[in-house]
Amino acid sequence: MSGRPDSDTGPETAGSEAAADQDESHDLLDGSHDPLDESDDPLEDARRARWTAVGTGAALTLAGLAAALLRLARSAPPLVPAAYAGGGAVCATAAVLGSRGRTRRALWLLIAGVMVMALGDQFD
Repeated sequence: MSGRPDSDTGPETAGSEAAADQDESHDLLDGSHDPLDESDDPLEDARRARWTAVGTGAALTLAGLAAALLRLARSAPPLVPAAYAGGGAVCATAAVLGSRGRTRRALWLLIAGVMVMALGDQFD
């Protein structure tokens, strides 16, 4: 089968398939709800991105500060807790930027903060 409407299907089948395709495209153009598209509101997407940046930044800040305190309690080189605290500070900055809507910059700062913490872990 080549997929052409006149190959094996009769005129009644080919016409009904074309009508069904036309009805689906007409529904999408009218603004009807598409079941595959869950996020219709761009403001909701932006709000979700801000909350995700704030939550992730706060969680990574707390993790970095907790790790810095734990490394201070043990006999670790001073660079290790400083790296964890510095990474936590970068993640805190990312949380603040995320709350102000700068989610792309917040993402990159979150990545940089985790990299600083991982680098500090290598010196342990």
